[in-house]
Amino acid sequence: MSIPANLKYTKDHEWVSIEGDVATVGITHFAQKELGDIVYVEVETLDQTLDKDEVFGTVEAVKTVSDLFLPLTGEIIAFNEDLESAPETVNSDPYGAGWMIKIKIADASEIDSLLSDEAYKQLIGA
Repeated sequence: MSIPANLKYTKDHEWVSIEGDVATVGITHFAQKELGDIVYVEVETLDQTLDKDEVFGTVEAVKTVSDLFLPLTGEIIAFNEDLESAPETVNSDPYGAGWMIKIKIADASEIDSLLSDEAYKQLIGA
């Protein structure tokens, strides 16, 4: 199972890539595998500022719908619009083209609460 070492992770199975004060967020390989075939990604919080752990959207798979939780407080500045027509990209490339949102980070100290790749591996038993 792919768990890139250059990313940070949450207990809710989101990954976070940080570049300056912008974080890119998606769901992990583990999460997409557990969900199954993803058929829809909904994010209605674009241009909103949300607190860490608030729901920023949902991902719908054939069998279930799951909330997506914001890993860091900030303003959602971008949504991967390619997912509107090709949500299955989350399954095929969760760490690349399957990214979901970009956040302008409001509180950089929250980054310390994210999991390392090693801590995430322990969480999922990998």
